[in-house]
Amino acid sequence: MGDFPSPPGGFAPAPVQSTRRNTELALIVAAIGVTTVSLMLVEVSMEQALTLDLLKYGVTFAALFLAAHLAVRRFAKYADPLLLPIVALLNGLGLVLIHRLDLSDQENARYMGLPPPSPDATQQVLWTALGIALFIVVLVFLHDYRLLARFSYTLGLIGLIALAIPALLPSRFSEVNGAKIWIRLPGFSIQPGEFAKILLIIFFASVLVAKRDLFTTAGKHFLGMDFPRARDLGPILAAWIISIGVMVFEKDLGTSLLLFTTVLVMLYIATERVGWLIIGFSLLAVGFYAAYQMFGHVRVRVETWLDPLADYNNTGYQISQSLFGLATGGVAGTGLGSGRPGQVPFAKTDFIVAAIGEELGLIGLAAILLLFLILVVRGMRTALAVRDSFGKLLAAGLSFTLAVQLFVVVGGVTKLIPLTGLTTPFVSYGGSSLLANYLLLALLMKISHAARQPAIPRKKAPTPIAEAKTEMMGRE
Repeated sequence: MGDFPSPPGGFAPAPVQSTRRNTELALIVAAIGVTTVSLMLVEVSMEQALTLDLLKYGVTFAALFLAAHLAVRRFAKYADPLLLPIVALLNGLGLVLIHRLDLSDQENARYMGLPPPSPDATQQVLWTALGIALFIVVLVFLHDYRLLARFSYTLGLIGLIALAIPALLPSRFSEVNGAKIWIRLPGFSIQPGEFAKILLIIFFASVLVAKRDLFTTAGKHFLGMDFPRARDLGPILAAWIISIGVMVFEKDLGTSLLLFTTVLVMLYIATERVGWLIIGFSLLAVGFYAAYQMFGHVRVRVETWLDPLADYNNTGYQISQSLFGLATGGVAGTGLGSGRPGQVPFAKTDFIVAAIGEELGLIGLAAILLLFLILVVRGMRTALAVRDSFGKLLAAGLSFTLAVQLFVVVGGVTKLIPLTGLTTPFVSYGGSSLLANYLLLALLMKISHAARQPAIPRKKAPTPIAEAKTEMMGRE
């Protein structure tokens, strides 16, 4: 069969793959516009005027995300164009709600004749700036995310130490609202568990790739499913013990659930065996039942979840006020600045979802949940598209931990599950959460860049002289 004939003038060059950075820029500008308009609505509704805070927050917010876009354009130009704009919109709406609650706190202070408290929105902008700075640093200096696999055991050890430090510190240096999850020093506080979860995800992704044959070894076959051998259960038992330890010694149900379910799903993705899921969820049920029977703080959480109105003035007050606020918001919400979300304790952190539901209603809350859904789905698409196994597991673990955290937060606020104390990613007030989530976003962007980057064609090596074909040439 003959070669395909070349057309006159030769073949046209292959089209250059679009990086879609202009699409990203347009979406970021739209997110900045939505944030600015929302800030204006809050100002007009609560202050009946536009203050300098609007200019301060709006300009700083725009400058930060335009800088982040320029960094992506330079150092991860093939990354998914939807990830950064979605985060910009979520962060912007969180800033709007925090500013709205600041104005409510100042109004209450004036009514009671007290000095106005310092605005938390200013701190949130500062933490956002630090988060985006960390995001840019990772993009610039982490040339290949696969380098993390070389240091996986070191990163895992650091993650375990960071997770354990609050439990070992005295309560005055680590406990806030009953949970020992902080490192509190004069003028400085940090929640190390936020960073530990990312380090542990990197560690488990590397281990699951390196030891995949161990986890896929056939054990007993029961009810149509393959279960692992008893001697291969070490890693999942280790993750279970760590999770139970976090719940018992740090009184942090949310981080415990987040860590174990993320590791369990990564294990399932690596092996494609349902038996691991059954064993994992069985261990989880046994652990929570034992904790409920043995520890009073777990029992209080469950009893409050079952009937918050039974102790309305004490343990049930927070969840009850949250439910009242969601009911007040209804379908369309009261409007920005027109509700009373400040009556819910910790409305800026653990219960910012209740503030969203009250002022933006079911429609606004569903829109924000849809943004998170798109963010998680795009992360999972990155996991499917990337070529190496470590990148697949790392992207899937990072994306799934966002999904689990959102489920735990929204489930607790709406009384679907007991309260856990986790914050809404990119939306809630808090420095540790923002910094850790921007680190997570940067890793996803680097993996997405590698997944979407066109393959570099390899030049054909010249044929060795010893293998070159020869032919006889006649004399003329």
